[in-house]
Amino acid sequence: MASRARRQGGRAAVTIRFPGEILARARRAKGEESLNTFVVAAVDRESRRRRTLATLDEIDALRESIAARTGIQPDSTPLIRAWREGRLRR
Repeated sequence: MASRARRQGGRAAVTIRFPGEILARARRAKGEESLNTFVVAAVDRESRRRRTLATLDEIDALRESIAARTGIQPDSTPLIRAWREGRLRR
């Protein structure tokens, strides 16, 4: 994907080879911003999205391990409603 990188004021220069159709779509979609800004934002969004998906997978695995250890927990909605209505306050 990237050939050479050179540090320049906190940024690295990278060469990316896009398929022609993807480059054409990027140029149409970028609007007034530079292609560089558009690509940097897209990569940032995608990396955050992937990190979020990985975190959700970890949460699901944790939920499954807790459920395997403790069994299914009862619905807490009635208890919370009772607390809110003051029926269970001291």
